[in-house]
Amino acid sequence: MRRHFLFLCGSAQLVGTLDSAPGKVGLLIVTGGNETRSGAWAGQAQFAAQIAAAGYPVLRFDRRGCGDSEGVNEEFRSTAPDLAAAIEAFRAEAPHIARIVALGNCDAASALMLSGGAGCDGLVLSNPWTFEGDAAEEAPPEAVRSHYRNRLKDLGAIKRLLSGKVAIGPLVKSLLSATKPAPAPSTLAQDMAAGIAGFAGPVRFLIAERDRTGIAFLSAWDKADDRIRRCPNATHSFVEADARTWLLDQTLAVLGQAT
Repeated sequence: MRRHFLFLCGSAQLVGTLDSAPGKVGLLIVTGGNETRSGAWAGQAQFAAQIAAAGYPVLRFDRRGCGDSEGVNEEFRSTAPDLAAAIEAFRAEAPHIARIVALGNCDAASALMLSGGAGCDGLVLSNPWTFEGDAAEEAPPEAVRSHYRNRLKDLGAIKRLLSGKVAIGPLVKSLLSATKPAPAPSTLAQDMAAGIAGFAGPVRFLIAERDRTGIAFLSAWDKADDRIRRCPNATHSFVEADARTWLLDQTLAVLGQAT
């Protein structure tokens, strides 16, 4: 059963959607950027239905200033009150749940890390955002290298290059950028690492291998971290059919760990 309800974050009225299920572990879906709780092309709504069908209740919500919610739309570093209010509302609307796992993509993952897990019992952190300021304008060298590794596997791309259909100037510039050393971790990445350092529950980092945000995160993180999982050929929001199945399986695994 799916129902919508209202709850408060300070003086702002927020809107949430609960997919009910009997399980004692619930999933809190935290949206990234200015995305609404339904997700692009209702992707998050569909995902919530799949998780609920597996027995786990799911809460999605619009943070302040987004979608149907009141308030001022501030950036992800200011969302700790929204997370706290949503968790409180989740427990009130589904009082049978004992533990909560949060799922966040992009800067929603960053917000969860900065808040030390926001009081949740498990975390699924997808393609965490680590760019600061103008750094977001330029793809990190590791992302450029990954791009060209994939292009070398594409016979069509090789044929276009050999036939002269690829502009050489931009190609050379891009190849030169791939030779640069990886930049030092941003202050944001360091703050995220510090925020999550003491988190005791299960954590899984999900990285789409065709996403520069995810690749940039890897360049700023310990690649030997055994909590990292990679999805080949997936883009930022895991819209590909195989990637959607992979995301579902990974999330269910963490929910199972938190049981």
